[in-house]
Amino acid sequence: MEEVLIKEHERVDDLQCKGLRLIQNPEGFCFGIDAVLLSNFCEIRKDWKVMDLGTGTGIVPILLAGKTHAKEIVGVEIQQEVAEMAARSVKLNQLEDRVKIIPQDLNKILEDMEPYSFDAVTANPPYMNEGGGLLNPESMKAISRHEVKCTLEDVIRVASKLLKDRGHFYMVHRPHRLVDIIYLCRQYKLEPKKLRFVHPNKSRKPNILLLQCVKHGRPELKFMDPLYVYEEDGSYTEEIHRIYDRDGLEENKDVES
Repeated sequence: MEEVLIKEHERVDDLQCKGLRLIQNPEGFCFGIDAVLLSNFCEIRKDWKVMDLGTGTGIVPILLAGKTHAKEIVGVEIQQEVAEMAARSVKLNQLEDRVKIIPQDLNKILEDMEPYSFDAVTANPPYMNEGGGLLNPESMKAISRHEVKCTLEDVIRVASKLLKDRGHFYMVHRPHRLVDIIYLCRQYKLEPKKLRFVHPNKSRKPNILLLQCVKHGRPELKFMDPLYVYEEDGSYTEEIHRIYDRDGLEENKDVES
């Protein structure tokens, strides 16, 4: 195999999942538990074509390639340097036949992709809307966390345009944006079907939500059992252990204990 370049300040993390590895730059935005939970939440069928909007390091496409029999997984990332790093991770894992990273603004992705051609779209979009304390609008972390380059509506609108009829949309976000999320999903014909709240522990309110929508689906929303990340002593709950045993990951703990 051709040697893959690892740049200064980058590291290679062993995902301990079917030998998969991921290149990350600790000075940028590294993946967190939300990406892991999203990939675990997705129900991807054999031979499906999947798009990941705002793919960042490529963690979701790479995990889905390891966990599912999806035929093609495309990740789009506006930050050229981050997209290039994700592409090197794809090459590192020899997944070029199934995973493709496109360095593009998701608002322009339909210039490169045929509309209504994907079976599933995933998204781990920026959580903070305008006025959320942004300091440096060009930094990797700012672009990953704040709606600098795209808005929540952009993500949902583009997902709807990419999806086939009855295609699935999966998103991880924050509970305080739930009203906006449901409103926008219905506006763009993505019917919410499954909702799961993720709590740091049993005594704390949820700070992550996982949502599945179906394009042109019938109105019926199922509330799944809550997911608790930590026990009161700070250790992972049994369900989180099962997820990590299955995915074999070491992540950045992005949920407060």
